[in-house]
Amino acid sequence: MLQKLRDKTSGWIVTVILGLLMIPFLFVIDNSYLGGVGAQNVAKVSAPPTWWRSAPSWWPVRMLWQHHEISSQDFRTRFEQERMRARQQQGEDFDPRAFESTENKLAVLDQLVDEQVVRLVGEQAGVVIGDGAVREYIMTIPAFLGQDGKFSEANYRLALQTGNPPRTPTQFQELVRDSLQQSVIPSGLQNSGFVTQAETERLLKLLGETRDVQLVGLPEVPADTAPVTDAQIKQWYDSHGKDFRQAESVSLEFVEVNGANLPAPAAADEAALRKRYEEEKAKFVAPEQRQAAHILLTGDGAEAKAAKLAAEAKGGADFAALAKANSQDPGSKDQGGDLGWVERGAMVKPFEDALFAAKAGEIVGPVKTDFGYHVIKVAAVRGGEGKSFEEVRDTLAAEQLKADGERVFNELASRLVDAINKSPSDLAAAAKEVGLPLQTTGVITRATASGVVADPAVLRDAFSDVRVQDGTSSDPIAVGGSSNHSVVIRVAAHTPEQALPLDKAREQVIAAIRADRQRQVSDKAADALLAKLKGGASLQSLAASEKLQVSPMPGLPRSQPVPTPDIHRAIFRAPVPTEGKPSYGKIDVNGHALVFVVDKVTPGDVKEVTAEQQKQLKDQLAQIDGAAAAKAFVEAMRKKFVVQTTEANL
Repeated sequence: MLQKLRDKTSGWIVTVILGLLMIPFLFVIDNSYLGGVGAQNVAKVSAPPTWWRSAPSWWPVRMLWQHHEISSQDFRTRFEQERMRARQQQGEDFDPRAFESTENKLAVLDQLVDEQVVRLVGEQAGVVIGDGAVREYIMTIPAFLGQDGKFSEANYRLALQTGNPPRTPTQFQELVRDSLQQSVIPSGLQNSGFVTQAETERLLKLLGETRDVQLVGLPEVPADTAPVTDAQIKQWYDSHGKDFRQAESVSLEFVEVNGANLPAPAAADEAALRKRYEEEKAKFVAPEQRQAAHILLTGDGAEAKAAKLAAEAKGGADFAALAKANSQDPGSKDQGGDLGWVERGAMVKPFEDALFAAKAGEIVGPVKTDFGYHVIKVAAVRGGEGKSFEEVRDTLAAEQLKADGERVFNELASRLVDAINKSPSDLAAAAKEVGLPLQTTGVITRATASGVVADPAVLRDAFSDVRVQDGTSSDPIAVGGSSNHSVVIRVAAHTPEQALPLDKAREQVIAAIRADRQRQVSDKAADALLAKLKGGASLQSLAASEKLQVSPMPGLPRSQPVPTPDIHRAIFRAPVPTEGKPSYGKIDVNGHALVFVVDKVTPGDVKEVTAEQQKQLKDQLAQIDGAAAAKAFVEAMRKKFVVQTTEANL
């Protein structure tokens, strides 16, 4: 029946009739039903119905299509996740302003669109993820496991509550279900990748390939001193405008608070030091330790056997011999059960409680833990003794001096912040109120900044949109991550990046024109030399007559990018010599042409690679092949679907 419906609705006459009948609904249907993207969404992915794969994409037939939309909230959540990931990867080099670029936003949107394409494919293929599969997957997520390595309901709920964004268990289960559904087909394709042994060996031969090469340096091209006309300058400037840009710049006012430059606080008196000693006495006590050994028994009858061995040990039997003969702990059995010196917190609680309740030379047990039953021997006890005031007085004095210095620094920084809050755009008044000098910079760019304002954190703030647009003073910025050195800045003037006027760029343009002339002369000389070599001339004879510098490089390996990555890449892109004839090439190196000769190519020896290494490479290639197949599948399906985006909502 469906086939008849498709056959009878595929003609152009029927299409026109359907269109005419649907026109009245244009005035009552929301825009999203007409094929557009909803007002609160950033993209819409549409797929034709499974029963009418050839359904046209125009409205009103589009109403029969299956649609998935990506909301602005979904986009912002993913974008923030990517921001956090980039911040973690780049650390101090992360630039929030640069990250907000249109390119980054479109890349995140593209990823979300691909996910919806895969989701639609899964739905149309009838892929269903059951509750059991969802639960099984959740129970394997490391963040939800307890100390015993098993799923912890408490950890699960805590992780969901503190996540970004927080989720309920039901919401998270649906997220996992969607993710699993999206991954079924791509994962299947990725796992289907394979590589033949012949392909693996071919790649091994390429990876191990070496080339006998000669690098040929041509005579230095004389400096270009020919005049450059105004017309040439104008033409070059107009066609290379992006090369002559004036970098974004700012002029700053700043107030520096440096603890190292503040007056040193007075030394603490004896009474203050003794009070600090009494308050912090615990930290001058060495941690109590037990030198322990144990016998572990598991399985049926373990408790009774442990009690018997404990009695034998207490009766004078050699504990180490008993452990070697009976313990089921593979990590300590061969050492006679020896665990070395143990501090609190290193063992499970029942074991630790029994161990630290015992005295030196005492044997206790059986002690039950999740691992089984233990017989424990305490060989010796150490630690727990505190140091006298006299022993730690110098340490206390140094700590007190540091604390007093930090207090003075923090009080001054707090006073500066309070003064700034009275008038955020008047840093000079705040500096005067707290008695610190107001300093200024000239015009600086990110590349020309020096001193305290060259700190990456200071530069990020100085060129941020908030600082540039508001003209207000910043919060204190830690210099170099220091806890007692900060700076407050205000942008006094800002100049955005812009084209450098021709009158200011004139000398740069002339230098660029002359450099290009020299490059062309060098390039022509290289072409002439290549023509002679390809014509049969001997490199040795040409080297003498044309004053060439020839540098042989026998056995240059593909795996080592020398002498430079660019030269190495050009050499290994050159064709393999045929019939005993070398192959030739050239490459530009800083405006000077370099000629190279490839005399011989030696493939890598597969026999030098072990079977295990070959298998690892083969597996890696199969993964790459599978990933490429999955990527190609998503791209192909995306072409069959209709993707609409609204960049204004990003």
